[in-house]
This record gives sequence, structure tokens and C-alpha cells, in this order.
Amino acid sequence: MVQSVGTMALARVGTCCRSLVRDSSKVAFCGVLQPGWIECCIGAKRHLLSEDVIKLQDFQQRKLTVAHLVNGSKGNYIELFSQKLQRNELILRDELKLLLHLCQSSDDMVIARDAIYRYHAENRNLVYGEFKFGPLFVRLCYELGLESLAAATLTDKSMRGFFNDSTSFNITIDMLFTKGSYENALEVLRTMRDQGIPFNKDTLTLAAGTCYKLNTAESYKICNTLIEEGQTKGNSIPRHAYCFAVALALRHNDIEKAQLLYSQIMTTDSRICQNLKVLILVMSGALTDAISVVSAAMLHKSPYFVKKPEFAKEVVDLLRMRSEGGPHMMKVEQMVTHLEGADQVTQQTLDAMLCHTPTGKRKPVLIMQERKTSRRTLKSLQSTLLSE
Repeated sequence: MVQSVGTMALARVGTCCRSLVRDSSKVAFCGVLQPGWIECCIGAKRHLLSEDVIKLQDFQQRKLTVAHLVNGSKGNYIELFSQKLQRNELILRDELKLLLHLCQSSDDMVIARDAIYRYHAENRNLVYGEFKFGPLFVRLCYELGLESLAAATLTDKSMRGFFNDSTSFNITIDMLFTKGSYENALEVLRTMRDQGIPFNKDTLTLAAGTCYKLNTAESYKICNTLIEEGQTKGNSIPRHAYCFAVALALRHNDIEKAQLLYSQIMTTDSRICQNLKVLILVMSGALTDAISVVSAAMLHKSPYFVKKPEFAKEVVDLLRMRSEGGPHMMKVEQMVTHLEGADQVTQQTLDAMLCHTPTGKRKPVLIMQERKTSRRTLKSLQSTLLSE
């Protein structure tokens, strides 16, 4: 019965999912200032991966489709699957795929975890084909808030080879980052490296962000090593990763390293880059240059609907403190007053700027193709004028 239900449902999943994606409207989805550095404040946790990578909505749409096709037998299917595990019966690919689409609770996930362990043990020496179970499992953990389960499963040596893609590791690290489990995130990163899973741009951003949050001598060394290795291999280092690395270098008062890393950022017109630039200049004692950068932002001319350059209050306060009692003190006070009056000083911390959730790529607008034949007569609609 398990196999028949799974086969019937999965046979139609592809078609129904495509129809749901076309019409998504049919689906409802559930500082403290210090001389050396500005410590990060504890605020809202943010993801470092965009929806383009996590693809949670697409996953939830497929789950809804499968649940609809099974026609309310979800609970019965999972119970039958549990009995199948107890009898040590062979698990088929489509059965496992269906099970992972039907899980709705942590109890269901216990059965799913046991199922993938069994499936991996039975097929360890076989090629699974194009379908990858790893991203499906970790997205399910993501949906249910089971980041610890995802991390424990990925780092289990007996599951080596099952999660053979960077997406599974990246999503898991992102979950752990959001929950503040930075040590566990670093362990997942180590496992990814030990298993030879290639690091992509998302991995580098997540790794740099995790090291920045840990803020230890070891994490600082790891961050610099990953950046240098990427550069040596000719890989493109994301700006977001560079920004984390620069901020971490400043936390360790390594101004020279921060300057070197910042100089390698191709485009520095973002808000966080401008704040980091001022911070580097202030901490290196180049107050004149820092004042020049801020002055340029004050004179920035743009349409009223374009947001003006903003500086974190932490950065402005540090500039004030370093200029106090010196020849630039009056100039800085005037600048700060002007910035505050123009709403160019934000209460958002540098940490919040760094740990932002990317918007991701915009989906292209689908352009309807022009009809060339009549729906009624099936004859060509091309006019004599157009044919000439």
C-alpha cells in the first residue's frame, strides 16, 4: 500500500507543482562604544542566504501538492512507513521522496531521519542519480526549525556521501547562524571541507559571517585563510564576505589587514562599505581623510526619492571621540549636526548592517508570446500589411 500511494502521488507531482508555481496566489503560506571597536549589539537574528538559495516557498508548494494528491492519507502513510522500517524492508527512492514531502512535525522527522539513514546504508555503493535528497531534508529541517537535527545528521560520519552538495551545507549553516549556534556552524563547515564539498560564494559569505560572530583568534585565522585560499584559486570573493572579514580585522585591531581586505572590494558604494571605510580611517588616525569621506556624503546630490548616504551612530560617535580636543573637533561637531538634521545618522548598528538578509535576484517578468493563429479559425492572424 505504501508503494502504491507513493507511486500514484509522485507520478503527478511534477505537473501539479508547475501549475502551482504559475499561480502562487492559490497557495497561502503559512552598542557600546569602546576605544578599539564597537561591540555588536544583540538584536534580531538575520539570515545570510536569500530565498533564491533557500527556496523554502517552492518546497512548501510541492509539499502542499503532494499532500493534496495523497488525499488525506498522510498520517496513515507515515505510520505505514514506520512499520516498514521496523520490519527492515527495502526503502525505494520514490517512497523516501514522498515521505519527506509529507512530514509536518518533529515526530515525523524522527521517522524521516531513520529512513534516510537506512536508505543511505542500503545504497551506499550506488549512484543515486540526479535527484539529491540532501537539500530536501535540510529544507524540511529549516521549515520545522530543526537546525540541530540537520547539523547532527550532516556531521555524522556514517552519513558521509549522502549530503554531497554545497546547498545542503549552506542552508544548515545559515539556520545555525540565525539561531546563534556559531560553533556548530563552524563544525558543519569543517565537515564540508573534510568531505571535499566545494565552497561556493554562499559558503564563503556564511563562513566569514560565522567567523566574525565568533570573534576569536582561531576564527580570525580561519576567515583570513579562506579568503586567501579563494583568491589564490582565482575564485570570486563576494563583497559581503569581504565586509565580514574587514569588520573582523577591525575587531582584532588589525588595521593593516582591514585596509588590505577593503582595497580588494571591487565596488564600495554600499552603505556598509562607506561605514567601514570611515571606521578604518578613524581607527588608523587618518581623521582628515575620514572627514573628507563624510563631507562628500553631506554634499551628495540626488533626487529626493533616492536615499542619501547614511552612517551608523556608532561610527559617528567614534569619529567624535577621536577628534575631541584636537584641531578637527569643531569641524566634526558641525558635520555631525548637519548629518543628524538631514537624517543621515541611523540607529542601525554595523552588526545589523552586516547581518542583513539579501534580497536575491529578481525573477524575470514573463512576456506573453504574440499569437500568430486564430483560436476560432486556426488561420494565420498575419495581416496583408504586416506581410508587406
